[in-house]
Amino acid sequence: MGGSPLRILVVGAGIAGLAVARALRLAGFRPDVTDKLPPGESTETGLYLPGNAARALHRLGLHDPVRPLGQVIRRQRFFDAAGAPLCEVDLDTLWAGVGECRALPRADLHRVLLSGAGGAVRHGAEVRTLDLLPGAVGVTFTDGTSTEYDLVIGADGPRSSVRALAALGGPPRPVGQVVYRAVLRDGPPVAEWTALLGQRSGMLVVPIGAGRLHCYADEAGTEPPADPLARLRELFADYRGPVPEVLAALDRVHVGITDEVELGRWYRGRVLLVGDAAHATAPTLSQGAAMALEDAVVLAESLGAAGSVEAALVAYESRRRPRTRWVRDRTRDRNRTRDVPPALRDPLLRGRGDRIFGEHYRLLVGPL
Repeated sequence: MGGSPLRILVVGAGIAGLAVARALRLAGFRPDVTDKLPPGESTETGLYLPGNAARALHRLGLHDPVRPLGQVIRRQRFFDAAGAPLCEVDLDTLWAGVGECRALPRADLHRVLLSGAGGAVRHGAEVRTLDLLPGAVGVTFTDGTSTEYDLVIGADGPRSSVRALAALGGPPRPVGQVVYRAVLRDGPPVAEWTALLGQRSGMLVVPIGAGRLHCYADEAGTEPPADPLARLRELFADYRGPVPEVLAALDRVHVGITDEVELGRWYRGRVLLVGDAAHATAPTLSQGAAMALEDAVVLAESLGAAGSVEAALVAYESRRRPRTRWVRDRTRDRNRTRDVPPALRDPLLRGRGDRIFGEHYRLLVGPL
């Protein structure tokens, strides 16, 4: 169906939606892209892209515009809360032949994807209803307009309205993790991916270029605190390494709850879910953006190779499920270590932490 006049709607103009739009354009399709939010600056956060994300960006023809952005990350270093080394992972070796790892502002990647997708997004267009017709989908927007499409792609995140309207699943499941994110401009001189692990909490500091640091922290819990900055300073008061300087320099932080999405199927009729709308996990393996980029590549290939939309959706889900299931299961495995007392966990990590963490990505080093 490559280059066919299929009428395709992509709902959501985040990383997943714009990557899908880019991949479809490369395959000869001309999708409409809508987003319920008005255009504007998103929350300032950083983003770490593992090697498989770089490979997907190559396939999308976007490696060159991303290459000057952020900073290449060559090692992951893990420490205990006191700042003593636990282990490190050589990322160049782990992702050899796949792609380099990079950390950058999320907004920078979004701008590249927006340009690659053609730049045309209909903002403020919220989907009100989806009518699954024989061979089509009727879409009504909240402004009263309606259109029929041959395929509707829900790329609208873990709290996807498309998922609910197409009866593909209910709300996401909280995983019991409160997460904090910030970008720091005048912080300590951290040159590498640096994580400090405590008891049921941890902090990650990653350079994202131009002297900026992406700061991420999490703790077990189900409710965001009323004062996130005060909570961070209380929670990590005894941590060493770069943490005291990070806490002293922070003046604002974004807080949220981590959700997980696990579905029996990703499509119904001609409505398909991609990215976090289909398979969101906790950000423990930093695979959210990578899985969305991979989804885009495989979906465009599936539509181009299949003789019908229905066959393409079957092929797409068959290819993507094993990888997203692997990410979900390895994420759960790593998150369970949060409940292991440091006295038991830390000697294990010092002995073979590099092999343990490297194993979490074994399937993802392989082909899409």
